[in-house]
Amino acid sequence: MRWIGKDVPRKEGKDKVTGASRYIDDITFPDMLYGVTVRSETSRGILQRTVFEEGIPWEEFTQVTCKDIPGNNYVALIETDQPYLADGKINHPLEAVLLLAHPDKYLLQEARRKVSLEVDPLPPVYDIEESLNQKEIVWGKDNVFKEYLLEKGDIDQVWEKADHIIEGEYKTGAQEQLYIETNGIVAVANPEEGVTVWGSLQCPYYVHKALMALFDLPADKIRVIQTTTGGGFGGKEEYPSMIAGHAALLAWKSGKPVKLIYDRLEDLAATTKRHPSLTRHKMALSSEGKILGMEIDFVLDGGAYATLSSVVLSRGTIHAAGPYLCENVRVRARVVATNTPPHGAFRGFGAPQSIFALERHLDKAALQLNLSKEELRRRNFIQEGQLTATGQVINEKVSLADLMTKAMEKSDFQKKKEQFHSENKKNKYIKRGIGLSSFFHGAGFTGSGEAYLESMLGMEATKEGKIRILSASTEIGQGTNTIFSQIAAEALGIEYDLIEISVPDTALVPNSGPTVASRTCMIVGKLVESAAIQVKEILRQSGFLASTYSSSEFSKACQSYLDKFSQLRVFSKYKQPTNIKWDDQTYRGDAYGAYAWAVYVAEIKIDLRTYETTVEDFVALQEVGKVIHPTLAAGQIEGGVAQGIGYGLYEKVVWDKGQMINNQMTNYIMPTSADIGKIRVFFEEAPYAHGPAGAKGIGELPLDGVAPAISSAIENAIGLDIPEIPVTPETLHEYWVSRKVNS
Repeated sequence: MRWIGKDVPRKEGKDKVTGASRYIDDITFPDMLYGVTVRSETSRGILQRTVFEEGIPWEEFTQVTCKDIPGNNYVALIETDQPYLADGKINHPLEAVLLLAHPDKYLLQEARRKVSLEVDPLPPVYDIEESLNQKEIVWGKDNVFKEYLLEKGDIDQVWEKADHIIEGEYKTGAQEQLYIETNGIVAVANPEEGVTVWGSLQCPYYVHKALMALFDLPADKIRVIQTTTGGGFGGKEEYPSMIAGHAALLAWKSGKPVKLIYDRLEDLAATTKRHPSLTRHKMALSSEGKILGMEIDFVLDGGAYATLSSVVLSRGTIHAAGPYLCENVRVRARVVATNTPPHGAFRGFGAPQSIFALERHLDKAALQLNLSKEELRRRNFIQEGQLTATGQVINEKVSLADLMTKAMEKSDFQKKKEQFHSENKKNKYIKRGIGLSSFFHGAGFTGSGEAYLESMLGMEATKEGKIRILSASTEIGQGTNTIFSQIAAEALGIEYDLIEISVPDTALVPNSGPTVASRTCMIVGKLVESAAIQVKEILRQSGFLASTYSSSEFSKACQSYLDKFSQLRVFSKYKQPTNIKWDDQTYRGDAYGAYAWAVYVAEIKIDLRTYETTVEDFVALQEVGKVIHPTLAAGQIEGGVAQGIGYGLYEKVVWDKGQMINNQMTNYIMPTSADIGKIRVFFEEAPYAHGPAGAKGIGELPLDGVAPAISSAIENAIGLDIPEIPVTPETLHEYWVSRKVNS
């Protein structure tokens, strides 16, 4: 291939490195106001009144409460439970109550500090177990946002046949996306022209849908434009609908443009994070180490409102049994309400939580069966032709055993395992260990999700003889613009520089679905390929393009076609492959069109004087179909591993009465380049028939297996089975002291 598999220059790279790219804070308008949000500090209660203190010229301020909303006071997503502005009830300590706007941003901040809220408190719920106990009902009838039951075989008859029954409980904490650029929106709105917003966001049509409901306006009166975006990782999937609504409400009432941008403290405290989890495992095994049954109770903390919790739970549920053959499975999964700010999307989308629990439980089982961790996995890897927990037949050419062999070779696993065991006996304080994880990740929306979306992509010829791709898929640092251009150039047989990407603007591009779920390359990229084939066929059938042609001849053909017909534009719509069958009621069938597969190996060092754990070497081996852009793909893996290291070792959200209190980058500790060690990335390629040039999803996979591999290495180093993350120095010290006391 000429363009696929090549390291071409990034489409937007030049603009970013020269400073030409315009981020949301670079956008200004004449007479523009600045906006802020006044929030509750109470976790749960009834709002009695708002007090405006003296010393502020309040008559100069635009003020918006729930009474000023022209349409529906809810963020239109899956449920309609989350208000834009509190209407009497307070359900978390960052609940938005009042919006203020003023031309002087400094006076605006002073004014926000001069507003106080009088709230009659109600008993709050702060964690999963409190919510499950239902002493206080804070959402619905039972605090449960969503529940799934996934069953395969007959788990109840397994236990008496098992040689070993192993139980365990595992916890994961919240994690902040910590994108470089905070959330921000600029809005222009009035009853005559409608609402237009510019924003740092992932999913323009999510915001579009939400604003239609908020203002009770038709689709053509709402316009959403993505600006250059400094990272998202899921944190700008659903939350921009909230901040866009706030900015637009202020613009609507004031009649002036409004810019609303969070500082880091507010962004950390108020926006969504990865869901904390609690997982209980019960596993039946034979004496030979075959998994006979798995019973899994998987619970997520959703926070105060539903947001995307149901689909996060869905993916976590489907991945809970992992890439292992097991004839008898029951996964009971729930996401429950608490009085913290809502949790939402984050790279991996529920899978890192359930995969962590499963991989740690397998390590526990291996120890009890006196098998090596790698051998237990080898004996249970699912293979081509076998059924997953949802009953999906694996039709891919996959061999996790081969991946494991290669990962162990590249990491020198056995040699280092023996070496560290010997060295650790001699060194009192410095201990080294090596651990692994094996996992998979489904690409695209779950089950019938892609069929429901019916994603659409457009492509058109320009008067300059170039091809422009019309897509709502956003470039948020991961390389969308580049890989789409590679796919189109390859399919058309023309130069990469002849491809342009339209700005994601709901007035100009069709709804190609959200930029989430490892779907952009595999699903929307396939639409790019399909549209390119259509363009080429139209030019040939019209007689403007010969069967063989150069790039210049292609450009001339486009120009000639436009001279005659004025427009050359095609649309490609997603059609689910006929072999994909899914039942939403029974949660059975083909959960994903394809899976990416991986084996990760972590090498760590522990200093028992400080209880610090450091990753020294990390081998990430994955099969992701055809790799479109090797450098970008490797960057995706390296970035995911780095975030996974943070998830496993450093990033602890500290809560106090439902509020994050370490909401600064000085005390929310994320790994820097000095903390992640050497990350070595390797790919295997097994092209997927329904992906562009054989590509599968890649973006979420790398985060899934990092934390369990690190925890496995910690256990290898010091013999401590720590069933929770992050394993901060404080956590490690607590378990270390506890073991000494108990022994």
